[in-house]
Amino acid sequence: MSHTILLLQPTENIESRSWSDYESTNDCLEGICKVYEEYLKKKTPMKPSITYDITNLFEFIDDLKDLSMLVFDDMTNTYVPHNKQYVKESIFKLMDTKLHDH
Repeated sequence: MSHTILLLQPTENIESRSWSDYESTNDCLEGICKVYEEYLKKKTPMKPSITYDITNLFEFIDDLKDLSMLVFDDMTNTYVPHNKQYVKESIFKLMDTKLHDH
């Protein structure tokens, strides 16, 4: 897996921009899920636990002003940009793999 940088802008306000880096793309994808889980916890603080399905997560991603990943390519020694659609497809594959591994 390749070093991955997550670029996130939740709202129109450019002050909401942030970035995080991860040792692997899968770690980054799991980080995106954690961002959504934290959002749900803040939205419903009285609930002892949260549940959601992948459709809810994808709607959250679509509602973000911007979400991009830069994935390091060892062959070219450059970071390759990926958009929301790539992120959603990758999360789907990751969750599918986890489901079938258990």
